[in-house]
Amino acid sequence: MTDKRVSAVYMREFPARAEDCDELGHVSNLVYLRWVLEAAQAHSEAVGWSLQRYLEAGTVWVVRSHEITYLRPAQPGDPIEVRTWVESFKAASSPRCTEILRASDGTLLARARTIWALMGTKNGRPCRIPPEMRADFGRAVGDAASE
Repeated sequence: MTDKRVSAVYMREFPARAEDCDELGHVSNLVYLRWVLEAAQAHSEAVGWSLQRYLEAGTVWVVRSHEITYLRPAQPGDPIEVRTWVESFKAASSPRCTEILRASDGTLLARARTIWALMGTKNGRPCRIPPEMRADFGRAVGDAASE
């Protein structure tokens, strides 16, 4: 995708299951989207920002847009590796990039770019991304400073 990033790459594995397949016999586009969202949530939790912490801060991330480019189909039984990172921070929004690969051979199956907006839970309006959130995402998962 791009070499520009403000966070380390976070990796998560998923199995491609038979129930994930569509009528064509390969993993459904909706499952790719689910993997994008689940990897983003897992990355957030890994850097210390669980849903509970967001709610305590009076904020929550919402999706403004998704762009997914499907390159190759995943088949049932394929081990899937999802790599995701925060590309940048704007005042109240953040693009996140994701790559979905077949883990067994490293084949890139899809690329995604999601624009997330940070919203206030009380007024439903965009709010500025606080410095501590930017800093937490800027640290690699497992850094002593982030534990």
